Amino acid sequence: MRHMLNPLDFSVEEIDRLLSLASDIEHNLPKYAHVCDGKKLATLFYEPSTRTRLSFESAMLSLGGSVLGFSSANSSSAAKGESVSDTIRTISCYADIAAMRHPKEGSALVASQMSSIPVINAGDGGHQHPTQTLTDLMTIRSLAGRLGNMTIGLCGDLKFGRTVHSLINAMVRYPDIRFVLIAPDELRVPSYIREDVLKANHIRFKEVNNLDDAMPELDILYMTRVQRERFFNEEDYIRLKDCYILDKKKMKLAKENMYVLHPLPRVNEISTEVDSDPRAAYFKQVQYGVYVRMALIMTLLEVEKPC
Repeated sequence: MRHMLNPLDFSVEEIDRLLSLASDIEHNLPKYAHVCDGKKLATLFYEPSTRTRLSFESAMLSLGGSVLGFSSANSSSAAKGESVSDTIRTISCYADIAAMRHPKEGSALVASQMSSIPVINAGDGGHQHPTQTLTDLMTIRSLAGRLGNMTIGLCGDLKFGRTVHSLINAMVRYPDIRFVLIAPDELRVPSYIREDVLKANHIRFKEVNNLDDAMPELDILYMTRVQRERFFNEEDYIRLKDCYILDKKKMKLAKENMYVLHPLPRVNEISTEVDSDPRAAYFKQVQYGVYVRMALIMTLLEVEKPC
């Protein structure tokens, strides 16, 4: 039995196979409509979510399975003080696979150690968000045609953004990757990412404060929102939230084949005027997320690919 807690849980070869399965699902959706008949997915969301939770539910329903679970800690026995360990042991009696989001780092690992069904980490605090990373990889591969030999700009909240941390961890395994880290000093990428991931893997990167200057060299621009819920001080949030806003003027500085990604939800860091630009890929990203999660559910449940 396998779990998906971290993007590094799967080798590059295994991720390539999973992305190829997701691509086949995208182009042959009807043939996958019943591969998980009789299977149940439990969605254990202790933290608010729209896209991730509904994407998991859409994925399982599209495979012919069913879904049960809760969408907030207040609607579960966690409100009564039940531990994650006890919850997952109980859920293991009801479902075949579980997707869990929790505000505390390491919670998915704890759940996996006590679970008798596969556990998918749907986000644990500011730590990891592996299925978003798989979605990002599929989006990049599908649109750019490759996962190596590119310059990736990461912009906004690089300190608390779990999607950013997961994507860096995943992309350093591909050849000739370079990062441009665009953030205010207060929201720079954590030192453990800088030292233990980027420098340890001899990845070329630079840290800058100005988005405009970075635009011309990027193949991918990954925008993130400044997350209010990650701040202890409301004044710091208000001061920093509008630091980087992508608009048509900035897009004119970019390559014609540069794609913009965003894990969503956005606030105002990408102007709606950018939505009509063919390089805006963030809503395509949402759709790719369903296909990736379908492929992951099949892989963890060891469901055979239909002929």
